[in-house]
Amino acid sequence: MSFLASGRGRLLRELSGRRAPRPQRQGVHAAFFRRYSAHHLSLDGVEDAAEQAVEPPPPSSVSLAKSLASLAEESAEAVQRRRKPLTRMERKRLAELRIKKRVKAQYLNGMFYDLMGKVVASAETLEDAYDIVRLNSNVDLASAKDDACFVTLAEQLRSGEFDVRANAFSVVAKRRGEGCLVLPRLNLKVVQEAIRVVLEVVYRPQFSKISHGCRSGRGYHSALRFISDEIGVPDWCFTVPFHKEVDINVNSKLIYLIQEKIEDTQLVAFMQKMFDAKVINLVFGGYPKGHGLPQEGVLAPILMNIYLDSFDHEVFRICLKHEGLGSEAKNVSEDHGSNLRRWFRSQLKGKDENSEDQTDCQTKIKLYACRYMDEIFVAVSGSRDVAEDMKSEIVAYLRRSLYLEVDDRLRLMPVKRNMQGLQFCGVFVRVETKENAKLKAVHKLKEKIRLFASQKQEIWEAMNLRVGKKWLAYGLRRIKESEIKPLRLSTPLLDHIAKFRKEGMKTDHWFKTLLKIWMQDVNAKNELNEDVLLSKYIAEPALAQDLRDAFYNFQKQAKDYISSETAATEALLSNLRREESISTYTDGGIIKIHAPLSYIQKCLHRYGLINLEGFPRHVSALVLQDDELIVSWFAGIIHRWIRWFSEVDNFKELQLMFVECVRKSCIRTLSAKYRMYEKLTEKRFELDDHGIPMVEDFEATIKPLESNYSFASTDEALMYGISSSGLFVLTLSRVRVPTRQFNCFVMGCQSASPSMYVLHVKEKQHFPGWRTGFSSLIHGSLDGRRIGLCTQHVKDLYLGHISLQSVDFGSLVR
Repeated sequence: MSFLASGRGRLLRELSGRRAPRPQRQGVHAAFFRRYSAHHLSLDGVEDAAEQAVEPPPPSSVSLAKSLASLAEESAEAVQRRRKPLTRMERKRLAELRIKKRVKAQYLNGMFYDLMGKVVASAETLEDAYDIVRLNSNVDLASAKDDACFVTLAEQLRSGEFDVRANAFSVVAKRRGEGCLVLPRLNLKVVQEAIRVVLEVVYRPQFSKISHGCRSGRGYHSALRFISDEIGVPDWCFTVPFHKEVDINVNSKLIYLIQEKIEDTQLVAFMQKMFDAKVINLVFGGYPKGHGLPQEGVLAPILMNIYLDSFDHEVFRICLKHEGLGSEAKNVSEDHGSNLRRWFRSQLKGKDENSEDQTDCQTKIKLYACRYMDEIFVAVSGSRDVAEDMKSEIVAYLRRSLYLEVDDRLRLMPVKRNMQGLQFCGVFVRVETKENAKLKAVHKLKEKIRLFASQKQEIWEAMNLRVGKKWLAYGLRRIKESEIKPLRLSTPLLDHIAKFRKEGMKTDHWFKTLLKIWMQDVNAKNELNEDVLLSKYIAEPALAQDLRDAFYNFQKQAKDYISSETAATEALLSNLRREESISTYTDGGIIKIHAPLSYIQKCLHRYGLINLEGFPRHVSALVLQDDELIVSWFAGIIHRWIRWFSEVDNFKELQLMFVECVRKSCIRTLSAKYRMYEKLTEKRFELDDHGIPMVEDFEATIKPLESNYSFASTDEALMYGISSSGLFVLTLSRVRVPTRQFNCFVMGCQSASPSMYVLHVKEKQHFPGWRTGFSSLIHGSLDGRRIGLCTQHVKDLYLGHISLQSVDFGSLVR
């Protein structure tokens, strides 16, 4: 071994001395290669020196173990340098994980003990909760902080000296009947965040799969996917509308449910103080949830899920009761249930399990339920009597056990015969038949013919309009050049017209009088616009009669083909429809999710983006703002709609609305500001770079936006109130800068506020009919309220990076 080692050492030295030097490798692997080669040669040199009395290596050489250890440290540092910085939602998750460890340390024998004294009333927990508040406000954690002492705040919480009412702010409405809104100040907001994280750690693992509201891995989109992909096509469906403000019964029930898992009188007493101070704004069915509106409160989602979790378990009990004992429904899906459930049914009926499988395919009852916050969707596969029994049991439990006021107008809706669909979470849920390939080809041919005919119609109208405009320009030019009499044209018509001209009447006045008489003669006021007038009464009568007859004959034949089929096509379609009816009876079609485009268009009209006819217009409330803020306001609409309506099946139609309404309204707002043409405005402002694309560039522009959404940024448990914040029920108008200097009203921000802004509430409905991408309700007490914002947070507010929950409305009275 020593001979081989010494020979290997000499060979390596000779090779290292003869060959040309290699270029240095880059990165961690190159460093490892250099260090390993050097120390490998040094070890061989030591062995060679022992054999042949060669001079040993210098004592400065380091052992291979220490070198590898230092190399590992250098590798970790290099990986740390290459790692991307954490997003604010990832930082928020880390802060919640630190609190989660403290909560789990208080778990013993199925209960959590002393969470208020050991976890919430801890300086470390309060500091983590303060970081969560700042992250929700999109404030850099390395920036200046508020002068809040968390040690003193923790002592006040432990001793019970913390005054809830003194740390809250009441916003009184200017008009009567709009009520009062109580909002938390910074210290109370921090405590509420800490309690929210504690309650989520305790209760989130026990929530059922029915619940989809504000949970990790579940949310609005998971609820829609469950309805469209997993339910199939049931026979009956209904939603459960109810409304209830927190009273003594609801309050007592909620406290009882909390005490089932938490044994902490101090925490229960503190929550009771918040209920008494009305700083927990918890209303069932009163307004849309998850939009970041101030009246929602940070504790609203977790308390609502805790309260309605017993309803989720009741649905499971009703499901087992009817599915285990009943056998009256048609099978509308391929899922035949579990083996245990089939065995249970066979034992109850005294039949063999195999024979039960044969009859179970034809007789089966299924119950599906989906709950997003306080919206409940229920679907039943079975007879009407079974569905009515299930509905009655659900309504009875909500009224008797949970003290909720269910609407008496609740009715069952047949799925296959209800073409309009059912409203749930701001979308339409309806059943559509699967279109046959042959029928789709026929419809495609008809669409091509209709498109070809419409293109020819547009060309015909454009050419006639061009001829009419040339005629009008020619007439104006000739009359400007000379009078009618000096033209030396003597015709009966000119002589008749000249009689009506008064002496001394100027040419312009005379020509306007003639046009007025002609417009009255053709009844021009009934036409749509002047283009139709010139095309219909000037250009077309001058064309050859054969040309006009040929064009209108072509349009008539195309219209007849589109509206009715030939005999062969009718026979084909009848066969296809017969096949579709059979497949619809067996397969039930497919469930589609559609966005309410007509309602969204009405909202856009109320918010000032379009006029009564549906054409885009400029938003006057934004004209005086900076260009970046104007573009951010419109870009925020599109970003919210992409996140909210990404799962709907009519998303293509929504894309057209993005371009036709939002993009053009943005262009016209900027054009009105600078008094320039729209084409020049579109060239000057690169709207595609801000996420306001055209139709053909829509996917290419939106993909980078979707790629920026990490997994943490799409988690509703972290993004509650931010991802779909309802900003576009209001706009901000800048007012005169006050003599007193204010900091930004956003919690955790220490930047100066250069201007004051006034909130203009666009809609103040108490019971909105829809939940769209932007909310349709905001508390009336905030209308006309002044707030101070820095430039960055005005932009964040428009883009939806923060919500109104991050604004401290009590900063103005300090």
